Amino acid sequence: MNRTQQRGAVNVWLILSIVFAITTIAGAGFFVWAFTNYQDQKTNVDTKISAAVAIAQKEQADKDEANFLERDKEPNRQFVGPDDYGRLMFDYPKTWSVFINRDASQGDLFEGYLNPVSVPPLGTDTQFALRVTIETRDYDAVIQSYNSRVQRGDLVSSAVQADQVAGTRFEGKFSDDIRGSAVIFKIRDKTVTLRSDADTFKADFEKIVSTITFNK
Repeated sequence: MNRTQQRGAVNVWLILSIVFAITTIAGAGFFVWAFTNYQDQKTNVDTKISAAVAIAQKEQADKDEANFLERDKEPNRQFVGPDDYGRLMFDYPKTWSVFINRDASQGDLFEGYLNPVSVPPLGTDTQFALRVTIETRDYDAVIQSYNSRVQRGDLVSSAVQADQVAGTRFEGKFSDDIRGSAVIFKIRDKTVTLRSDADTFKADFEKIVSTITFNK
């Protein structure tokens, strides 16, 4: 083999070696990139799975807690108003406390407050789960006292019925600090108002209203 052929053979092998080396390096680089990308994707997926599991666990825990609180309210207790004021009755959660501020002994007003655990100090803007008022004021006069707020759009008025007696329901803003629901009925010569001061108690309020009875 002459020198020219030898140099040609060497060059071919050199070129092949260089190509092989470059290919090997490129392959190694691609492998490293692919592996790193896989690890990043796996980490992202694992993070998303962990976050989803955590959210699902919290939602289930919140649901279990809510179910427990609802079960803890039962069996209900029965509220009974004074006989000479129509003997208003309804069921309320056993976890609520009752405070009678005025018992109608003065012959003009019965006033009671109900709230979970304990009844806070009385105040015009204090939020209570339920306020109960039975008064000698005429039913129409009580309804008219809400007209200004209805006209402003703070309250929405609608018909309601309890114990086969028609009444009036108000929903919305009763003051700057109180937004809730109220039902008003005429009991003989008296007017009864049940009001919940926050939407938090709306589900309880609906159940209470559904159990109202009184002497007609």
